[in-house]
Amino acid sequence: MKRTKNLAIFLLAGTLITSGWGQATAKAADEAKPAGEAKPAPDKPQSEPVSVAGADYVIGANDMLHISVWKEPDLTESLPVRPDGKISLPLLNDVVAAGLTPTQLAESITTRLKKYIADPRVTVVVTAMNSQKIYILGEVLHPGSTALQPNMTVLQALASSGFSQFANTKGIYILRTESGKQQKIPVHYRELLKGEGINSNIILRPGDTIVVP
Repeated sequence: MKRTKNLAIFLLAGTLITSGWGQATAKAADEAKPAGEAKPAPDKPQSEPVSVAGADYVIGANDMLHISVWKEPDLTESLPVRPDGKISLPLLNDVVAAGLTPTQLAESITTRLKKYIADPRVTVVVTAMNSQKIYILGEVLHPGSTALQPNMTVLQALASSGFSQFANTKGIYILRTESGKQQKIPVHYRELLKGEGINSNIILRPGDTIVVP
């Protein structure tokens, strides 16, 4: 009886030792695997650039565009509009962009790509509105042209230019050309600083010139 009991204890100990050795071997094998055999992490989706222009924005020369074609990375491009108003794309060569909205340009590219790709899906995003400029002249620290941002007001433009010590803030005005005629629009700068005369905080248009005497 005693011999049988000792045999049972011996077999149980052997089983435990074998099990422990197997687990240690499996763990060592996992640690010895090359890093390249590890389970790859899921790809993170790349975010699309954010548009700085509204849907009705008209593209012009020197604007920066991001054009993407769904599932066609070789056709996805970030590029400027050339001075002649065109862009160059793979397969299509020159495409007219100036004078079109982003949606219209996307439709134009889609139509032309149908010759080469089944069901192309094109997105056009304006990433920089370099064609839309205003001008600030006179007694300012930073005279010259500046990019026109969406809904940019005269007060915002003046804040970015700064005044010289000789600036006459009572005589500021905007020169704007409409229908071939130039008009002079007074800016009541001091009233605007007081929160008065909000109607004088004019939303600027492309080509406007702010003069600080």
